[in-house]
Amino acid sequence: MKLLQLGRKKDRINNRQKAEPTSLTALCFLSIVFCLITLPSCSSTKTLSVSPSGEVASGNPNEKSSLEKPATNSGLSGEVKIDGSSSLFILSEIIGEAFHKANSGVKVTLNSSNTTEGFKKLCAGEIDISNASRPIKPEEIELCKKNNIEFIELPVSADGIVVAINSQNKAVAPNPQAKTVAVNPQDKTVVTAPQNTAVECLKLEELKKIWDSSSEGNIKTWDRINPKFTKQPITLFAPDKDSGTYSFFSKAILGGEGKIRTDYTSSQDDNVLVLNVAANQNAMGFFSYPYYETNKDKLKAVGIDSGKGCVKPSPDTINDGTYQPLSRPEFIYVQKESVSRPEVKGFVEFILTRNSQKFFLEFGYIPLPEELTKEAQQRFAEGKVGSIFQSKESQLGVNIKNLKTKEKKHE
Repeated sequence: MKLLQLGRKKDRINNRQKAEPTSLTALCFLSIVFCLITLPSCSSTKTLSVSPSGEVASGNPNEKSSLEKPATNSGLSGEVKIDGSSSLFILSEIIGEAFHKANSGVKVTLNSSNTTEGFKKLCAGEIDISNASRPIKPEEIELCKKNNIEFIELPVSADGIVVAINSQNKAVAPNPQAKTVAVNPQDKTVVTAPQNTAVECLKLEELKKIWDSSSEGNIKTWDRINPKFTKQPITLFAPDKDSGTYSFFSKAILGGEGKIRTDYTSSQDDNVLVLNVAANQNAMGFFSYPYYETNKDKLKAVGIDSGKGCVKPSPDTINDGTYQPLSRPEFIYVQKESVSRPEVKGFVEFILTRNSQKFFLEFGYIPLPEELTKEAQQRFAEGKVGSIFQSKESQLGVNIKNLKTKEKKHE
């Protein structure tokens, strides 16, 4: 099986589009073509040969990555099967490639579906590791128990769900009191009229008004959200209903699961959502932070005002909890029985090393605070099974730096 080559972060997450579709049909067609031709992460399954040890890239684009070194064979062999959240797909892929350079004998089969599907396969004993952008649900825990599957729950990165609009968004009408400026230098008249501007911030009630199921068929233009906005149509893009990102957003903004309107274009691939928002001036979508961070040139993050002023997503605001209520930890769930196999044990240990987390930022991922990483390392080393993040309190309004307190409260 051919190993995919590690590219720079923008090539990895999403290549630049070369033309803007003129209709939704054309947009969907180009999205499919885009995925088939240019996006490594759009394919559903990949097989990599990886190793449980070795150096990783420093994150400095001017330094050569250790992934460029020839692969070695330490004698370790076997297979690691991973599925689940698309939000963590790129991270799993680059770590898999880093492992390959130290041990070419381990095969990692990596699939990108969604968090719900990942848990189904984990609880059926079909995979070793499930990537998840939300904590496991009580009914999923019961499914694992029914099948005698034990798991170890490990936070691996911090994330924020970004509400993004097109970089050329002009949905805010000029102040009606703004005056047209006319200048007449040397008998040449220059007229400067007030211009429409982009949406900078939305209150929680405005976000709810946009996405709530009661708005379906009613809220179709920006001015229905806020009278200061224009009458331009608003086009919505979001993950599908089995996505952990969909579930978290619905609970955080709308107060429960399944409350999001259905008249939007969905995809389980964040790359496709990025492409669509980037191609439509009046679009809005939401997806995981890495996909925004690596596409800043064509997207604009909307700040969220949860009552304490407008806050935009960044590594700092996500980790310190000020970007609310859309900050969250992301997880891997490891089948306990699989840990007895050296290739699985080593793969997980590598993900949890600080050396590994140093290059998260190069690809838009946010490392966890060091103390929380150490706690995850200890939890894995001790083989602690079960979930400590499943409660409602730990899912919403999370301050990543204070997760230690929440862990002890629910353990």
